[in-house]
Amino acid sequence: MSFIILKKGEIYSPEYKGNMDILIANDKIVLIDKNISESVGQLLDKKVKIIDTSNCLIIPGFIDQHIHIDGAGGEGGPHYRTLPVNLTELTTAGITSVVGLMGTDGVARSLKALLMKAKGLENEGISSWIYTGSYQYPSLTITENIMNDLMLIDKVIGVKIALSDHRSSHPTIEEFLKVTSEARTGGILAGKSGIVHTHMGNEQIGLSYLLDIVKNTDIPITQFAPTHLNRNEELFKDAIEFGKSGGYVDMTTGVSVESELTGAINPSKAVKRMIENGVAIERITMSTDGNGSMPEFNKEGEIIDILVSPVSSLYEAFVDIIKEEKISVEDAIRVSSTNIAQHLKLYEKGKIETEKDADLVVLDGDTLQIKYVIAKGKIMIENEQIVKFGTFEKTIKEE
Repeated sequence: MSFIILKKGEIYSPEYKGNMDILIANDKIVLIDKNISESVGQLLDKKVKIIDTSNCLIIPGFIDQHIHIDGAGGEGGPHYRTLPVNLTELTTAGITSVVGLMGTDGVARSLKALLMKAKGLENEGISSWIYTGSYQYPSLTITENIMNDLMLIDKVIGVKIALSDHRSSHPTIEEFLKVTSEARTGGILAGKSGIVHTHMGNEQIGLSYLLDIVKNTDIPITQFAPTHLNRNEELFKDAIEFGKSGGYVDMTTGVSVESELTGAINPSKAVKRMIENGVAIERITMSTDGNGSMPEFNKEGEIIDILVSPVSSLYEAFVDIIKEEKISVEDAIRVSSTNIAQHLKLYEKGKIETEKDADLVVLDGDTLQIKYVIAKGKIMIENEQIVKFGTFEKTIKEE
């Protein structure tokens, strides 16, 4: 077994627990106490690692529930296809869990390749899952249908579909309901969330499909995870009402002032406005859209600019929530980790408690700079330096 003791850190679970020590055994948190003696660790294993985390905050690892781990893009032509993400792009941003998904291209990219990429990242040290489906309807699947994917493939925890976007298949509400019903039933039978992760575009129908289904069926509003809700003001206002009705609302951190996307609302400001307008903090989440392309179109539908959504944006938005918007550390953790874990039924994630997974980020108490990242009990970042590279990153590094 391997053991790590974190000493004298300020622990946020997300709730503040005070100045405590944490004992990690293999991939689990096994003890949180005021003073875990180093001799206890030595009795367990002579190779126990002691880390001084005084003047540091210890928080749960970030969970990115919308990230293109195997690449995305392609709008504008084949040379606009983004590359698969590397392990250290995630760990240097404090991300210890990901949910990968398909982008616009459901022809030259495949769910099978996405699944293998997720397995690769898991083998390299972080936790990973995927959504079946893509922009298109009928939904792309690995097996015969959505329900089979959820029930038979461990890493599939929900389905993605695009609405209100000129690149989508423009499904009817009946078709969207069929996707939702399959995901819900498959999730129930598999013991998973069966979330319908819904890409929202700029078209005027907004969240009407989701609200109509909630109104006219017994499917709960929490079955949906609409995202990109800060992409424009009109959609954002709909999202406030959706959140006040008990739905989860996901802000895209790749959409920021720096991205220069017309009409976008900065993610940290979007979180603050959600809270100010009465949306419960437990219903607000953030994700990056990381490694995906961000095309901007003119009125004629022509691409006028294209960027790549940065994986680091989740950490940056977390810091801005605390420093710029003056929101508590506890609530910043909720929107970047805890709420996501609860919604997706990833119950071993998102909290610092005994028997939970040892996914931890250690931040400088003054600057909030990432000092350590621990994923599944293994140190990925130590003293702000990468100590665990992805498979081919290591080869490149050595050369």
